[in-house]
Amino acid sequence: MITLRLSVMMFLQFFIWGGWFVTLGTYLSNTLQANGGEIGMAFSTQSWGAIIAPFIVGLIADRFFNAERILGILHLVGAGLMYFMYQANDFAGFYPFVLAYMIVYMPTLALVNSVSFGQMDDPSKEFGKVRVWGTVGWIVAGLMISYAFSWDSAQAIAGGMLKNTFLLCSIASLVLGIFSFTLPNTPPTASDKNVTVKDVLGLEALSLLKEKNFFVFFLSSVLICIPLAFYYQNANPFLTEIGVENATGKMTLGQVSEVLFMLALPVFLNRFGIKATLVIGMAAWVLRYVLFAFGSADEGLFMLIVGIALHGICYDFFFVSGQIYTNAKAPESVKSAAQGMITLATYGVGMLVGFAVAGAITDTYTLESGAHSWQQVWLFPAGFATVVLVMFIAMFKSEKVNADA
Repeated sequence: MITLRLSVMMFLQFFIWGGWFVTLGTYLSNTLQANGGEIGMAFSTQSWGAIIAPFIVGLIADRFFNAERILGILHLVGAGLMYFMYQANDFAGFYPFVLAYMIVYMPTLALVNSVSFGQMDDPSKEFGKVRVWGTVGWIVAGLMISYAFSWDSAQAIAGGMLKNTFLLCSIASLVLGIFSFTLPNTPPTASDKNVTVKDVLGLEALSLLKEKNFFVFFLSSVLICIPLAFYYQNANPFLTEIGVENATGKMTLGQVSEVLFMLALPVFLNRFGIKATLVIGMAAWVLRYVLFAFGSADEGLFMLIVGIALHGICYDFFFVSGQIYTNAKAPESVKSAAQGMITLATYGVGMLVGFAVAGAITDTYTLESGAHSWQQVWLFPAGFATVVLVMFIAMFKSEKVNADA
């Protein structure tokens, strides 16, 4: 029964995120008439949330409140903010609420993990069965938007119907907020030791950067987030603009791929090693953007579908294997700090820069008609990822890492 409740929690947690974030770029460019720079600002709220989240969880939630209670409060507040996003009529009115929402939402990603881990005897074996329902929630949200409501069709977008995604997610957030108070008791886990800003930001793990291999991996992780930002920000508007039907539903193939390649990841790590696995992950980014640059909504649709399906390799083989590598390299005393440092550097700093660059490049290749020269847009992250890939291959020395570390 507890597993079922945790699975429902995970489902709703990622249903909410997938229900509005995927189509955000399309909504902003078509409904609110935002430019690339403004769209980049909106997406970068994820990074600001990732930067601020450790302070909420590490300095407040872990020390003074039950995890399930603060999870409930944050989602109730999020429901209200999401409703105000639904009502916004221009970017100036929309931006403050999306910024506040992501500051509220990003800490909940750690909180749902805390609630789950607190009820498990062996998280390494049990957590995957619960976490997979988050991916299912993201997929269901995309399928509903495309196939149940058709909010991402050309006619619906022109009629402003895509804003309904915010109303849908506001309701889901309200449900999860109330449901969170019924979750198992998860009291604060922090000890009486004073937690400092240094602890929260994972700065104790900076000593890992003295090792060349880890420094190269760390730098590559930050830089590869720039191409990653292009996918989050531009993929849905791109597919919609060139006439791909049910673009949001088709993009859920990326999450299906993510689940499948997650199962294959330990095999690759143990058989080919961490360098080959990371190289495959980065090479997939290059290939994905080349496919996007030369694909089309008709004869070249298969290229777009393959590009979307590469998400499992792009994400799992680099970011998830990177988390495993970080865990294996860090001494026991700084394992948590090392993960915090990587998260802050990638989803915080790296993505913040990435969304700014993606916005600028998109604006550069925006035509007077408002359409985009998408081939030029996609060739930039393809080229950038290639440079990062070549640097990594040249500087990172092969080593073995236990996939179960």
